[in-house]
Amino acid sequence: MIFADGDLRYIKLGEHEIIRRIYAAVRDRNWGTVPAEISDLRMNAGPDSFRLTYASTHRRDEIHFVWRAEITGQANGTIRFTFDGEARTTFLRNRIGFCVLHPADCAGRRCLAERGAGPRAEVMFPRLVEAAQPVPGIHDLAALAHEVTPGMWAELHFTGERFEMEDQRNWIDASFKTFCTPLHLPYPVEVPALTRIRQEILLKLNARRPLPAIAAEVRPPLRIALTSVRRPLPAIGIGSASHGQPLTAREAARVGTLRLAHLRAEVRLGQSDWLERLTLSQHQSAQLRIPLELAVHLPAQGGERELDELVRQLRARSAAVVRVLLFRTGEKTASAASLALARPRLTPLGVPIGAGTDADFYQLNQFRPPHEQADFVHWSMNPQVHAFDLASIAETPAAVAAQLESAREFFPNKPLVVSPVTLKPRLNPVATASEKPPAPGELPPPVDSRQLSPFLAAWTLAMIKHLAEQGAASVTFFETTGWRGVMERESGSPLPSRFPSLPGQMFPVFYALGALGAFAGSEVLLTHSTDSLRVEAIALANADSTCLWLANLTAIRQSAVVAGFTRVTHRLDLDFSPGSRWQFEPDSFLRSIGCELVPAAEHEIPIELAPFGLVRLELQP
Repeated sequence: MIFADGDLRYIKLGEHEIIRRIYAAVRDRNWGTVPAEISDLRMNAGPDSFRLTYASTHRRDEIHFVWRAEITGQANGTIRFTFDGEARTTFLRNRIGFCVLHPADCAGRRCLAERGAGPRAEVMFPRLVEAAQPVPGIHDLAALAHEVTPGMWAELHFTGERFEMEDQRNWIDASFKTFCTPLHLPYPVEVPALTRIRQEILLKLNARRPLPAIAAEVRPPLRIALTSVRRPLPAIGIGSASHGQPLTAREAARVGTLRLAHLRAEVRLGQSDWLERLTLSQHQSAQLRIPLELAVHLPAQGGERELDELVRQLRARSAAVVRVLLFRTGEKTASAASLALARPRLTPLGVPIGAGTDADFYQLNQFRPPHEQADFVHWSMNPQVHAFDLASIAETPAAVAAQLESAREFFPNKPLVVSPVTLKPRLNPVATASEKPPAPGELPPPVDSRQLSPFLAAWTLAMIKHLAEQGAASVTFFETTGWRGVMERESGSPLPSRFPSLPGQMFPVFYALGALGAFAGSEVLLTHSTDSLRVEAIALANADSTCLWLANLTAIRQSAVVAGFTRVTHRLDLDFSPGSRWQFEPDSFLRSIGCELVPAAEHEIPIELAPFGLVRLELQP
């Protein structure tokens, strides 16, 4: 297992992952996670046991909560994690305490659930993404066991609170989460100052025969293999910048080189400035020479007059539109009544009209739209609803498959559109109170300074790989410019101390999207990585070439072997070191870093990837 930032992660027996993560969280009245500050960490680790203790302090606004942790591991494989905390102020909370994550590949496996007072019930981790409890009807879990290998079970025991489970694949978390305070109980709840909260998690293995001794881990070479299975590459678009400023000619020229399929434009018909914003987006789509993907938000009531005016304006300007994503203020997903109102008025545009949600798959799953009356189904994705560290974000691309597989069964024969994909949530669909504005000098909630990072480029390629391999018809990523975009505005960052970009700078994710522009309309070959949390790969094929992109999702150098090819005709390593030409001269940067390679022996190509590095190989089968 790994101990990091107060959590236990990737608890394994040999190569078998048993538990993805055990941690504790403090969630405020809007489900915001209050960050932890770890102190007084003490570790005593021997050859067959260990003991860890630390203090965890959570402070934000009126919340001040401190708890002490004790984690012990014994020679018999038993792990005990104790949480002992106290509220230093009075505040409202939605949840305080332990969460345990089972890896997503538990889907379809048997498990045994035990109530606080009752017999064990055998159930299954669901194969499709479940909107309700994966362990149905049990809001008071005292123990949960699942089969790791035939005859060997991992048992969890919970004390100190009532626990239940949710399917976190609804938010592209690659896990099933067992958490304290069941959701059917009222929230938020006041926590008076000096309130004590104590919980405990016990993990042990039960086997029919003695467990084998596990040698020290020797990590096998990471292998990338390509298959002959092909999928169409989705249409890939970008969002119009939320800062509301027009694109300069230079900015438009740079974004135009990405050869994207569409520009998403927000049309909020209940706001007085919707026509002004539509005009700006239409001008930008003309600059980029790509059609609009219209996200049309009907007002809470009515909307007939506004829809008629929208169509009139679009037709008068000969605006190019590729599809309409329909929403209504106050609806989790577009209702049958909203579709019935909008469809006949939007028909003159001659484009598909979709039903879905502006939020996560969870809302789509809970409130499934009337897909029979829609031309496609749509929802958005982001990797930071529950966790914010790079390791957790790197896990999320693999969870895309479960959402697409489930959507295909829930909405048969309907194209699936994911729009948009962002690094942080754009809105909070489960807030119980108004969100507070950011403090002076702080970034707004939808902004993450890692938009600038090489990690985001690697993560984006991993996301596109899974979206393509699972048959998404179209996907929209990020925005054109600004601190939620693929490059900085020429005017620069509004808050350079917290978002330290340079005026006009390309972000590394610019190159991740640009990697696919030349392959628009082509196919993706399915690939397999033996450790997708370290290195992912996407293979693209058109009539002229086969191209393999490798993405290192970690902060350390990685080695990989690409199998099944006789020759690399060209290799390109993207090194995003500060100060290199990639920030301002993308054309000359890409021209300067190619190199010819000697064919590898035994049809295997060894590859070294820099931290968060991208490598492109042009391959001859």
